[in-house]
This record gives sequence, C-alpha cells and structure tokens, in this order.
Amino acid sequence: MIGGLLNSRWPQQILALPWRVILLVAAIGGFAVVVLYSAAGGSMTPWALNHAVRFSLFLGMALVLSQIPLKVWIGIAYPAYGAILVALVGVEVLGAVSGGSQRWLELGFIRLQPSEFMKLAIVLALARFYHYLPRGYSGKLAGIWPPLALIGTPAALVMLQPDLGTALMIVAGGLTMMFLGGLPLRWLLIPGTLGLASLPLLYNMLHDYQKRRVLIFLNPETDPLGAGYHITQSKIAIGSGGLFGKGFLKGSQSHLQYLPEQQTDFVFATMAEEWGLAGGVLLLLTYGLVLNWGIRVGLQSQTLFARLLAVGLSMTIFFYVLINTMMVMGLAPVVGIPFPLLSYGGSAMLTVMIAFGILMSVHRQRALDNL
Repeated sequence: MIGGLLNSRWPQQILALPWRVILLVAAIGGFAVVVLYSAAGGSMTPWALNHAVRFSLFLGMALVLSQIPLKVWIGIAYPAYGAILVALVGVEVLGAVSGGSQRWLELGFIRLQPSEFMKLAIVLALARFYHYLPRGYSGKLAGIWPPLALIGTPAALVMLQPDLGTALMIVAGGLTMMFLGGLPLRWLLIPGTLGLASLPLLYNMLHDYQKRRVLIFLNPETDPLGAGYHITQSKIAIGSGGLFGKGFLKGSQSHLQYLPEQQTDFVFATMAEEWGLAGGVLLLLTYGLVLNWGIRVGLQSQTLFARLLAVGLSMTIFFYVLINTMMVMGLAPVVGIPFPLLSYGGSAMLTVMIAFGILMSVHRQRALDNL
C-alpha cells in the first residue's frame, strides 16, 4: 500500500527535495541540542539526547511524508480532523492531568497532546473545504458557517482542558485560512471588534490562574516572586545576554535554576542569555528563510488546495514563533506555546515536522494543475 502511494523513482525524488531548506531546519534542530545541553549544565541528559533522537526520527518521517501525493492529503483531510476531534473528546474523558491541566493521552510508549495536531488538521480541513467551495461563496452564509463550526468545536474542547494558548492558535490558524480562502477582510474585522468589546466577559470566564497571567502580563512587577516570577526572570535572562551573550555554558539564570521551564516554554530566553541578541536574530532569520520558502511554495502551486495548504501551514509555524518570542519578552501573556524545534517536547516537534513534511510534498507537486 505504501509503495503505491510513493513514487518509485526514488533517486530523482530525493534530488528534487529542497535540500537547502532541509539543512536550515536541521541547523535549527542541531542548535536546539546545543542549547538544551547547556541548559542541563553541560549534560546530554535529560533533554539534549532525547531531543536529538526525536528530531532525527521526525526529520526522517518528514522526508517520507514529502513523497505522499496531494490526492492523499486532500482525501484524509476530513478523516484526520474527525479523528483528532474524537481524541480531544477522549482527553476530556481519559486524559492525563499534569500541571493542573488535562491535555494528554497516555499511549504507553508515548504521551500525545491531540490539541497540537488540531493546528494542522484545521488547516487541512479548511484547505479542502475552500478547494471544493464554488467560486463566490466564501463571503456568503453557506461559505461562512461551516468553517466557523470547524474552528469553534475544537477550540471549545481545548478551552475545557484548559489550554488558552493552543485554543487561540487554532482560532488564529482557522481565521487565517478563512481570509486566504476569500472571506472579505471586513467580515474578520467585525467579529474582531465584537471580540474586543466582549473582553470583560471573556475575562470573567477564565480560570483563576489564567486571570493572574493576564494581570501579571500587564504589570509583572506587582508580584515578582509569585505569578510574575516567570516573565520577570525571562526578561532578566534575555537582557543580561546583551549583544553577543554570556557565552556557551555560562548562562547563570538557567544554570542557577532562576529561570523556570528553561527547556520548554522559556528556552528562547535560555538561548538568548548565552548567545545574545545576535543569536536570537540569527535564529529568527533562519526561521524567516524557511517560512519565506513555504509561502513561495504556496504561491507557485497551481491548485487552490495546495496554495491554501502551504501558506496555511507556514502561517501556523509563524504563529508558534511569534507567540513564544512575544511571551518570553513580556509582550504577551504566558500561554504555554513552545518555540518550534527549540523547545523540549515531543508533540509540538512532531506537529512542526509533519507540517514541514507536507510542505515538501506540496513543493514536489506544485506544478500539478488538478487533484
């Protein structure tokens, strides 16, 4: 079956892969191992070695995914969305609780966070929806309520976990797809304005810890040793790195355990302390090159499904980078969004590498004019 899905001309297909972009992604993964090695005080355990193994496996998986025809991706778009939606319901019933949240499914050999994969599934499902939507219907009721239902259902389930950050990413990705699908901008501005007007109501619906995060985001100095500790220490770490950083293995904030979640949510601060502004800018520029490639792949694609899929997945990765960097610098509330490929963790890395594999699949077949 797999052999039927994949083209048999392996040498040509391997040469056709975007190797420059693959090397950029590999460079990010390798740099992550260096950062996690330093975060552990100069040890490959407990993070760096596991991260290296996972990244190598997931990169190999992405190369395999790149050989899957676009017909398969459009065919599994709705089933994949449905399966992940069922998994989100399963989280509510059987999910593992950690840190006060119920977000994971324990499968024995791996712990998965289904909400991470919904970020990709919503892009796939909406790309298929708009591909088959008749021209001119994107701004009509028949072209608006199905996408809103596809977005709102998983976002509501994720909010129950509770996971505000992931829910916002699902909504952001979905609304981006609606805009790319042809929904007039004014239709997005109207709910945006209503959303701003309803912020007091939404604030009262948040959990107590989420309310504290919002208040601390506005003024972290009010509780520097309590709820504001994370962001205060993160800004200290980033600021102390200066232009070129303190140097490899010389990050005092992370090594002295002042910086919480130094290997996951705040790994960018861990990196910036030792590599400085130069390291942070170089990392962001590398991601900029990868995302620019992904968007160009979409713009060069002949079918609407491929265009929406490539640009939508690129924007999903962009939201990871944007929200995490804003979060660690105190420009956004702490919502638990990891920095892609740099943060330690399996589900987020797997999500990003699946997206990268699909992008390479679109790149390989961007000249096709039918599905």
